[in-house]
Amino acid sequence: MKIVIPGGSGQVGTILARAFHPEHEVVVLSRRPLSRPWRIVPWDGVSSGAWQREVDGCDVVINLAGRSVNCRYGARNRREILDSRVLSTRIVGRAIARAARPPAVWLQSSTATIYAHRYDAANDERTGVLGGSEQDAPPAWRFSIDVARAWEQAFEEAAAPRTRKVLLRSAMTLSPDRGGVFDTLARLARYGLGGRVGDGRQFMSWVHYEDFAAAVQWLIDRTDVDGIVNVAAPNPLTNAEFMSELRRACGAPFALPARAWMVEIGAWLMRTESELILKSRRVVPGRLLEHGFVFRWPTWRTAAMDLCRQWNAAHATRSHGRAVDDRPAPDRVVPRKG
Repeated sequence: MKIVIPGGSGQVGTILARAFHPEHEVVVLSRRPLSRPWRIVPWDGVSSGAWQREVDGCDVVINLAGRSVNCRYGARNRREILDSRVLSTRIVGRAIARAARPPAVWLQSSTATIYAHRYDAANDERTGVLGGSEQDAPPAWRFSIDVARAWEQAFEEAAAPRTRKVLLRSAMTLSPDRGGVFDTLARLARYGLGGRVGDGRQFMSWVHYEDFAAAVQWLIDRTDVDGIVNVAAPNPLTNAEFMSELRRACGAPFALPARAWMVEIGAWLMRTESELILKSRRVVPGRLLEHGFVFRWPTWRTAAMDLCRQWNAAHATRSHGRAVDDRPAPDRVVPRKG
């Protein structure tokens, strides 16, 4: 296959590119010039250009474009976060609509953050409650909901009658890559800061990077599946349980808890938002399970142990000066079918 990944230069895009290359032709559309084993084609995520030739005749488009939300939600950052998602989705849709040979499937990134902040029940694709009106959520959190709704609306409005469209509501994808979410969490645990956050009751939804890549391959192959798909491990757990299992896997018995007011101060100092760790995200992959997808890492205990093993191996390699770049080399992902 030829797989085009707009916005594929970040952590998730790199996970997918590594999974599909070299068995398939991978083309990443990026604003940044990069040196990778796969092809990098420049684009700005806003306007038409030579990159459209890559879409015409390809088999799959996986659009991951969007500015990082790991920042303070000031006016400028809010505009960039929203525009980078909506405008890139529109321009990708336009390229697919204009293609003489459009891709068979368009997988569009979204976020599990679109669901409500809740503790009582899990959110699946059919019965899940969308966020924005829950009484115990701070008003600032509604911005993320507004972005997610606008992002998905842009995808829904894109006219692509000859292309199957799949919307990926993804939980945080955890890999041992340097600078990723797991890297940050593992470092905190090692330094004794891996205790519960706030009251620890908020649910954390997650997915092991191998299962994320395998789910993407599965969705490419399953021509009978379209629309909204939650990409998350089937067993979300509370923050207190999540951090406890992480400490166990990392061999860090001691941890300091962080009260909610401490999180707010820390988020302000780190120029990020407390929503990323205080919002309860209880999301389950209803449609993946219903259609027979099998997770290799369904529970956090075993997933955390595997990620810590790979993370430790990568750090040992770097400490001995054998790393060729600043990214670890996780176990090879072979996308699974069936």
